Amino acid sequence: MPLDASPAVRSARVPLSLFWRTFFLLALLLIGSILAWLQTLRALEFEPRAMQTAQQIASLVNLSRAALIHSDAINRVSLIKTMKEQEGVRIVPREPGDRFEPFDTDALGQRITQELQSRLGPGTVVANSVNQEVGLWVGFTIDEDRYWMLTDRARFNRTTGRTWLIWLMTAGALSLAGAALIARLINRPLKQLSFAAGRVRDGDFEASSLDETVATSEIRAVNIGFNRMTQMLAKIEQDRAVMLAGISHDLRTPLARLRLETELSVVDVEAQANMVADIAQLDAIIGKFLDYARPGNVKLSPVSLREAFDNCLYSTRNRTDMQVNLDVADDLTVLADAVELGRVITNLLENAARYGKSPATGVAVVDITAKAREQWVLLRLRDHGAGVSDEQLTALSTPFYRGEGARTAANGAGLGLAIVEKTVSRMGGTFVLSNAASGGLAANIKLQRAPKS
Repeated sequence: MPLDASPAVRSARVPLSLFWRTFFLLALLLIGSILAWLQTLRALEFEPRAMQTAQQIASLVNLSRAALIHSDAINRVSLIKTMKEQEGVRIVPREPGDRFEPFDTDALGQRITQELQSRLGPGTVVANSVNQEVGLWVGFTIDEDRYWMLTDRARFNRTTGRTWLIWLMTAGALSLAGAALIARLINRPLKQLSFAAGRVRDGDFEASSLDETVATSEIRAVNIGFNRMTQMLAKIEQDRAVMLAGISHDLRTPLARLRLETELSVVDVEAQANMVADIAQLDAIIGKFLDYARPGNVKLSPVSLREAFDNCLYSTRNRTDMQVNLDVADDLTVLADAVELGRVITNLLENAARYGKSPATGVAVVDITAKAREQWVLLRLRDHGAGVSDEQLTALSTPFYRGEGARTAANGAGLGLAIVEKTVSRMGGTFVLSNAASGGLAANIKLQRAPKS
């Protein structure tokens, strides 16, 4: 696994939060409802609007016809001129050669035409233009004489598509804003619960308390149950840590006495050495228990990564069964606890020395590299041993788990890598094991990079 690879398994699907899923569902429902109401309103207004428009046009034609009928020839010219100037209505004779375009052919236009013909007579003609002059033209007769009445059709126009679009966009925007507010109110308790569950997963029980006074009874019941669960988990974790620490501490005292008595009482040098080695191994296992039972709160501060490795490698300088190749810049610093970081490095070096020896030479060759990537430092510690199967990689950091085969040549508690993973997680980083491409096991660690002062 390369240093800059993400340890998490990325899903091919695009992640969609519960908020956005709720928002999209509400938005789809509201937009569908708006469209349905829009169609319903348009259908309900069709007949009344057609009747109203036809009535207004018919009234205007009848008034114009009545005015022309009851005026003499001299006043008729003046009346036509006045109607044109003041009312925007023009009366012109209808010639046989006039070319006209029929009124709107949509359903509403046809309904208006039918209603006008029923009100004004079968000879009534309604047109959009006459002789290429656009307007609302109505053909009617006065004493066998045929006339055109031209007026501005805007006064009779139905609601335009632009008006409907503006109304629809306004209603849609308000509906989407309401959907966002509702989705946020619905998902806020779930978001708080998710955050609290994440704090519990990280071992921070104090920061995982939820509000038990919320108004919603179901949410209140969930919060109360979650708080009681975290309290019980915190007590169990505390009891476990106290128990492990107590047992480990109590065992060290008789082990120290046994070692002293062995060195003083056992005459056989070889037997004495074997017994002392067994006691030392028991003491080391107890030390692992103490490390694993340490509390989870860690105070982070800038730590020089090169200095931390130099301190941990000092004790391995005279070892003939281990060779370390260190490639860490002097100015590389991470946010960590110096003591905890030392335990991580020591456990990884110890694991490599035990299980990472080359089958050909019997020497554990360990390559250590570190690189900075934006706000993170990527650390890789790799041996050249036999490696492990892919099925065992995820289980190696499980407490008390020990792999099979050549990597179990030495006895241990199976806590080394579990301690590493737990400690790195407490420091805000990630820890992943992988098999190196050319053989051996690689430990990949990502820690927070310390800001430059």
